[in-house]
Amino acid sequence: MLPSFRYHPDPLATGSVVPSDAPCDCCGQRRGFAYAGPVFAVTDPAGALCPWCLADGSAAERYEAQFTEVEGRVPMDVRLEADRRTPGFHGWQQERWLTHCGDAAAFLGRAGAADMKRRPDALADLTAEYGEEFCAALDADGQPTAYLFACLHCDRHLAYADFT
Repeated sequence: MLPSFRYHPDPLATGSVVPSDAPCDCCGQRRGFAYAGPVFAVTDPAGALCPWCLADGSAAERYEAQFTEVEGRVPMDVRLEADRRTPGFHGWQQERWLTHCGDAAAFLGRAGAADMKRRPDALADLTAEYGEEFCAALDADGQPTAYLFACLHCDRHLAYADFT
């Protein structure tokens, strides 16, 4: 069983955590899973990091690392949990962690046009920024893609889009 991540509820589904037999560079244990997202660190880990070392903050502390960047104004404890104890995700450009209701939102994964149609609140925001033609071309497995989040307090969906 993976550790629970408040702001990234299913890191296996998003591809941020993958099955792996590699030992964790931080704790040395083989736990059957490895973090597959970005690491922004003073000292890069030489090998894989396990989700448990992300969850307890030991990987962030050992490597002076963060795994994402929270966008918006949130309390420092929220920023530290989202930036340093939550699996990040890969994007085409600089990844950003969205916020709403004074808290970090939960990352749900990449989304294409069909996914966004089921989240009209997030789609309306993207359409206002990029236009209907762009949003119709969104591709969860290609580009442009949307990165889908959900507010933990009001259930509003949020998204941003990018491409190379």
